[in-house]
Amino acid sequence: MEINLIGFDVTLGKKKPENIIHQENACPFCDREHLTDILDTDGDIILLKNKYNVLDDADQFVIIEGKECHMDIPDYSLEYMHRLMRFSIKHWQSMMSSGKYKSVIFFKNYGPLSGGTLRHPHMQLIGFSKLDDQLLCDSSEFIGIPITESNGVIFNISTHPRVGFCEFNVVPASNKSIDITADYIWIAVDYIMRHFNRRCKSYNIFFYCDNGLMRVKIMPRFATSPLFIGYNIHFRPNNLEAIVKDVRKIYFADRPSL
Repeated sequence: MEINLIGFDVTLGKKKPENIIHQENACPFCDREHLTDILDTDGDIILLKNKYNVLDDADQFVIIEGKECHMDIPDYSLEYMHRLMRFSIKHWQSMMSSGKYKSVIFFKNYGPLSGGTLRHPHMQLIGFSKLDDQLLCDSSEFIGIPITESNGVIFNISTHPRVGFCEFNVVPASNKSIDITADYIWIAVDYIMRHFNRRCKSYNIFFYCDNGLMRVKIMPRFATSPLFIGYNIHFRPNNLEAIVKDVRKIYFADRPSL
């Protein structure tokens, strides 16, 4: 089986700040006066170089989503969500078209089981000089039961999940449909964190470029099944239709504009 194998600097990784588990620790993203290597801003949104470039043959960047440490996507207005996504996707696309990198990944970790270390809402961009982008995703992973569609942007729940259980996909027909894409990301995160499962405290958002088009996957995170970790066995739950009905009832019954 072909895989992408990347070196990781363990010594530098041990120096990374952490305040998801140890909540008493200071948040470096709140100390805005001492942020360095800032590359761009849009109001409270900041793009900067990651101080902890732990991956070999890669350039790592952070997008700080705002000033407030204890807010997150469900707390944002849709207007702010649009701004955040326009800013972030612009820089992702700029890195991909720069010619400097073979692959560029764009993602968000949130919560103790997401793989993140800081509570402050942020996303990450990583440009790799050697990563094989053909191994980053499979087009089938974005196929699913449709929840809704607007202006060519499909919002569905995956029937060919990357890991399993409840994976939402946003599938735009054009890379210019950023605001509608942002709306559906907001709904997926809000549903996962507020309605899906009371034990769920973590999620990931992954952005992909699949055959030249943007694809987004939003998934809740729990302790990962040993069947997936050990044997690459994916899970498709038997309640997908119920989740689709629940999302439609909560978000679309009285919100025809979304």
